[in-house]
Amino acid sequence: MTRIEIPEAPDRAWCEAMDRADPLAPLRDRFDLPEGMIYLDGNSLGAMPKDASAKAQDVVTREWGTDLIKSWNSAGWFDLPVRLGDKLAPLIGAGAGEVIVCDSTSQNLFKVLSAAVAMRPDRNVLILEGSNFPTNNYIAEGVAAATGGRFSVRLCEKDEIAGAIDADTIAVAITHVHYKTGHVHDMAAITARAQAAGALAIWDLCHSAGAMPVDLNGCNADFAVGCTYKYLNGGPGSPAFLFVAKRHQGQAHQPVTGWWGHAAPFAFEPGYRPQTGLRQFLIGTQPILSMTLVETGLDIHLSADMAEIRSKSMALTDLFIRLVEQRCAGHGFTLASPRDAAARGSQVSFAHADGYPIMRALIAAGVIGDFRAPDTVRFGFAPLYVGYVDVWEAVERLAAIMNGGVWRQPEHQAREAVT
Repeated sequence: MTRIEIPEAPDRAWCEAMDRADPLAPLRDRFDLPEGMIYLDGNSLGAMPKDASAKAQDVVTREWGTDLIKSWNSAGWFDLPVRLGDKLAPLIGAGAGEVIVCDSTSQNLFKVLSAAVAMRPDRNVLILEGSNFPTNNYIAEGVAAATGGRFSVRLCEKDEIAGAIDADTIAVAITHVHYKTGHVHDMAAITARAQAAGALAIWDLCHSAGAMPVDLNGCNADFAVGCTYKYLNGGPGSPAFLFVAKRHQGQAHQPVTGWWGHAAPFAFEPGYRPQTGLRQFLIGTQPILSMTLVETGLDIHLSADMAEIRSKSMALTDLFIRLVEQRCAGHGFTLASPRDAAARGSQVSFAHADGYPIMRALIAAGVIGDFRAPDTVRFGFAPLYVGYVDVWEAVERLAAIMNGGVWRQPEHQAREAVT
C-alpha cells in the first residue's frame, strides 16, 4: 500500500491535482450524490449507488409484482443470505461459506455471543470495550440475563483489554474501529492473546468493512459481525452480516431457533433440527427488498482495490486534520482521533464544547457530518466517492462558520431526535 504524503501547507490546486490522479475517482460516478453537497457521513450511512433505484424498481415490479411467490426460487430470494455472504467475504478476509447476510448487527451479535458462551461453559467473563458503541454492551448484558446471569460483562478500555484476558474469559468482543474516536485495534494481536488463554475472539466490523483491509482468517478470528449500510452502501437499515469460522460450524449453535435455520425448513417438522453449516445462524424470513439492494454496494467495492481504498482513506483523513488545525486554529477544536493514520479508521473526530450547534451550522452549509455526545463532531471519509477537493471545500465552509460565529445563531441550537 502506498502512503500518500500531505504537504505542510496543502492548497486547492494540490487537491485538484490529487483528484485528477486518483485511481478511484471514476467510481464516484456510480453514486447518486446531491449537487453541491459534501457528504462526510458515510461512516453512519453510505451514499446511494446509482444502480440501487433500477434494482429496487425491478425487484418491486417484476420479481414481486409479476413473478410473486415464484421469485423465492426463480429470483433466488431464498439463497440471498448465502450468496451475498459469499460476495462480501473477500472484503473481510473470509472464505466461501463463512459469511451470511441477515438480520441486524445487534441480532447477529446476540447470536454469536450466545454461541460463544455455550462453547466455554466453564468460564464466566465476557470482555468488551466500555467506551465503544453502547448497543454491544447492552446486547452482552441481555445475553447474560438470558443465561441466568452465569457470567459477567467486564468493560475495559483500549490499553486494558489484553491484560484483562485470563482463564475466566469466555470471549473478547471488540469493535475493530472505535465508533467515536476511530482508533483501530490490533485484530491479530488481540485474537492471538485471547486464544492463547483459551478464549474466543469476536469482532464487530461496522466501522471497518469496506473502508480498510480486514483479514479475519489471516488473524484466525472466531466470529465477526457487521453492518452493510455504512461503507458498504447497502441502504438505511440494510441487513447486517455475520462470520463464523469454518472450524466452528456445526459446533457453535445460536439460540434463536427459527425455521430458516432448520435442517429441512420445508419439511415443516414439529421439532427443531439445526442446519450443520452457516445457515443455522439464520432465524426467519429475511427482508428481501432491502437485502437485494446490498448487492449494488458490494459490486462497486468489488471493482476497487482495497489497498487503494485504504491509501486514499489515510490521505483524506490526514489532509482534513492538517487543514482543520491550520485554518480553524484558535476556535477550540481538539483532535479526538489518533494522529497516526495507520492507527485510525476512515474517520476523524474533533472534540468541541459547542460541537452540536457547529455541526448543525455545517450541515446547513452543505457539509454533512454528525455529532456524538457529549462533544464530538465526527466526519467519515468514504474513499469511493469523497475527493480531495471535497475535503478542501469542507474545511473552507467550517472555517467560515467559525470565523463568522454562524453556529451561535438560534436555529443551530435546537436538538433534533437524531444527531
